[in-house]
Amino acid sequence: MKLVNPDLDPTEKVNEGACETHEERKSHHPDRVKSNLTSRLNRIEGQIRGVRRLIENDTYCDDVLTQIAAVQSALNSVSRILLEGHMKSCVVERIRAGDDEVVDELMVTVHRMMKK
Repeated sequence: MKLVNPDLDPTEKVNEGACETHEERKSHHPDRVKSNLTSRLNRIEGQIRGVRRLIENDTYCDDVLTQIAAVQSALNSVSRILLEGHMKSCVVERIRAGDDEVVDELMVTVHRMMKK
């Protein structure tokens, strides 16, 4: 199954030169992707404030839980975008450089993401 994310152009070098040295552990996202992620996170912050208000106003629990599920879904979307970019850039670059250890690191990250 191929991950397809409309926010990432498959012809664009997502993190060009970002993972050349393992010690650096820094990535560079194209401005378009960074702007998209920032917008999503700003909306999530607003959703969190909304959930707090619902609780403060003694809103019916089911309604609060529905809003929490929406926040979790939004966070999962941010994670998927970041994971796809990471795999298409940092992971691929490190494997091409002979650093197979990145696969183990990626698996730890994926397992952490899948925990509930």
